[in-house]
Amino acid sequence: MEYPEKGGQRFGMRIRTADEPDPGKKRDRIERPVIQCKILGDNYPSNYLSGSSMLESDTPYRFRFDREEREEKDGRVTVRTVMKTESGIEATAVSEFRADGRYVAAYTEIINNSDEEITLEMLASFSVYGISPYNDGPAPESYVLHRARSKWSREARFVEEPLEDQLLEDSWNVWHMRSLRFGQVGSMPVKDYFPFAAVEDRKNGLIWGVAMECQSSWQLEVFRDDDGIGISGGIADREFGHWMKRLAPGEKLTSNRAYISVCRGGLDDIADRLLDAQRDALDVPPSEEKLPVIFNEYCTTWGNPSQENIFSILETVKNRGIDYFVVDCGWFKEEGVSWDISMGDYIPSEALFPDGVGNVAKKIRSCGMLPGIWFEPETVGRAAKAYGLYTDHMLKRDGLTLTTKARRFWDMNDPWVRDYLRERVINFLRDNGFGYVKIDYNETVGLGCDSGDSLGEGLRRNMKASVDFFREMKSAIPGLVIENCASGGNRLEPGYMSLCSMASFSDAHECVEIPIIAAQLQRLILPRQSQIWCVIRENDSLRRIAYSIAATFLGRMCLSGDVTGLSPEQWEMIDGGIAFYKLAAPVIKDGRSRLVSHRGLSDRHPTGWQASVRTGAGGDVLVTAHSFANPPEYGEIDVPEGMKIKSVYALDKDAVTLEGSRLRIKFDEMSGFGVLLEKTE
Repeated sequence: MEYPEKGGQRFGMRIRTADEPDPGKKRDRIERPVIQCKILGDNYPSNYLSGSSMLESDTPYRFRFDREEREEKDGRVTVRTVMKTESGIEATAVSEFRADGRYVAAYTEIINNSDEEITLEMLASFSVYGISPYNDGPAPESYVLHRARSKWSREARFVEEPLEDQLLEDSWNVWHMRSLRFGQVGSMPVKDYFPFAAVEDRKNGLIWGVAMECQSSWQLEVFRDDDGIGISGGIADREFGHWMKRLAPGEKLTSNRAYISVCRGGLDDIADRLLDAQRDALDVPPSEEKLPVIFNEYCTTWGNPSQENIFSILETVKNRGIDYFVVDCGWFKEEGVSWDISMGDYIPSEALFPDGVGNVAKKIRSCGMLPGIWFEPETVGRAAKAYGLYTDHMLKRDGLTLTTKARRFWDMNDPWVRDYLRERVINFLRDNGFGYVKIDYNETVGLGCDSGDSLGEGLRRNMKASVDFFREMKSAIPGLVIENCASGGNRLEPGYMSLCSMASFSDAHECVEIPIIAAQLQRLILPRQSQIWCVIRENDSLRRIAYSIAATFLGRMCLSGDVTGLSPEQWEMIDGGIAFYKLAAPVIKDGRSRLVSHRGLSDRHPTGWQASVRTGAGGDVLVTAHSFANPPEYGEIDVPEGMKIKSVYALDKDAVTLEGSRLRIKFDEMSGFGVLLEKTE
């Protein structure tokens, strides 16, 4: 991608069409409004679009080009295209072009320089049109839409749909636009979809893609009314996300950021370009540079940690190459009360920790590991004292305290709440010597909360304040490792990922689909930030252990399970996996992935096999392969020329052979393999 010449983003609109176009002649708008927004009082879109989209209302057509500002700094070119209405409302489309053209960051600013208050009903961060310029005419059966679906413990299922299946073909008359609007409503931004979309032109071998930051409700739209195709997106609008925002004279609003790219290739290629935005935003402490191994005791104690059982675990796992030890939920619970309804007070249990939680942190450090601990700071469980005592400081909807079956939500903009969380979270971490915090989030606010503007705006403001608290934690405790968790992977969007060292990839703690989820996530978050559960049970066979361990080569290794009762043979398999992981860590950290999939339709009951081929910056290649039920006898994977096997992790290492550029693996059912290749001399 290259940044445009001066004036290249100016607004204009004309139609290149005819009442009866010749077959094969392209009908499309040469330019559409660079700003897409909707102001209350302006006419809504026509031609059946209302209720499906707020694009193409009268508002964008009130703006006229005012000026273009360009700045070159640190290898980037920023283009600010400023538009104005006659009344003085100013809208700026900002595009930040990376020097190597891998992606463009885009967002929109609105300043109300009129004399009257205005109310926004929709504000898009970006609107791209003209996919694909290389086709002359409608190009049937050429375009495919890629989206990433998600649900609890089943994150990142990619689906591809011909545009025809979504009725995204032009009609016989181009005045009727079809918009496919999708996204997420609530405070778990990837609960249904990831904020990601790609349109592939298979006729020409091109693909366009976008990934967005947004911690509250968001939307993307793929639209078409002629031979051109467009993608637009931003915060969820009034129709989709219950969002309206008032701007007083002189007030400004900036949208969330989107990252846009185009390239030759397919889904893996465009996903990797968009991941460059996450690479560029990465801000992690020095301890993260070697991708430390984590032990989390949750799947060992299941929410019942204590000084006694943690000390026992430490004696087993110390001196095994584990770098972080995390005390998970339940350290605060009272006897007979479940951890998942008692968060909020965060007073350590004296029964569970008679010598104090700080003493446990000291013990962890004495065993050569960084101590971590779990919090869910934004919510309050119904068994906590805070649940009933401090409702004045919690989110409201329709004037009532916003309550689900088990939780209420702190108002993160309330100064009292911020002081409370500084004491109960930040000061606690500092005073007790913890260098790692797991921030969980196990419920969604839903459509929003009360504010002076709208439920959607109340939600947006609350989640913005939540992000500010993450930043405050990082600032208050230098070097703090933050894990982003939301019932597993419900916050795996670029904004949260830029604030955290890593994220819990899923709550599929010990499921067979772990490698499937983890491999798909390599397209959406950096593997160096994808913390993957590896839960080992006493009755696990060595084959099952190899299957579980190998899945962690798709991201960050996080061990748990029945570690105090394992046999020497089981530990030998685990120790070998830890050693292989550390050898492969540079490729996991800085590589680029290609997914090879020969699976059946079901992820929960998988058949066939898959492999991830990840090429490191230094040329080494990591192949992580898994077989499922009914695999073929062999799987063959293309790798670069001139490679040799450096190391193999598998139950049967002789099952892996390399002949030229073809890696061959002999499969048994439910097996895992890690193969590290290096260049020949």
